[in-house]
Amino acid sequence: MGGVFEPVKGGGAAVALDEIEISILRSLAVQLLELIGPGEPEPAADADPLAVLFASDGPTEPPSDPALARLFPDAYGDPGADPAQGSGKDAEELRARSAEFRRFTENDLRTRKREDALAVVRSLDSLSPAGDGAAVLELTGELPLRWLGALNDLRLTIAARLDITEDDESAVLFRLPDDDPRKPMVMAYLWLGGLQETLIETL
Repeated sequence: MGGVFEPVKGGGAAVALDEIEISILRSLAVQLLELIGPGEPEPAADADPLAVLFASDGPTEPPSDPALARLFPDAYGDPGADPAQGSGKDAEELRARSAEFRRFTENDLRTRKREDALAVVRSLDSLSPAGDGAAVLELTGELPLRWLGALNDLRLTIAARLDITEDDESAVLFRLPDDDPRKPMVMAYLWLGGLQETLIETL
């Protein structure tokens, strides 16, 4: 399989990973969990569902960390990024709408992203490569979509740390000298992109 996902007969996807690849993927997923932060505490069994709903308001301001801002963007864009919309009544309305949307959705989105990353960690923990060979990871049921979500989040996070945008991606990624300290992170970014692309193709 050569480190890329391939379809599995009967549905699902499989990839062969060696011990180093497993270690890198697991480490990245754990770092993603740490970045996202702890999930919401479980409500008591006898809690009023309506009270729980209204007590679980999320944040209204976007995260200050650039990586978290990529993972949890404003629903209506950033009015400050467009000089034509950066001030005035329209911009204030967009900010208010984004804040309201974030308030009711970010906690659930964080929970989903945590579950995706945890699914990656647990899948990898179940693997045991034999000697210096590779172990084959098979994803079935909901796991392919969990992995797809986590791979996307990992790439967004690395892109934020490297300050990569879609416009300058190729120039940044393919022209770094080998002694550039960003090179290992760039290689991880490219590798995760290959995994993501081949997983999408299998689905």
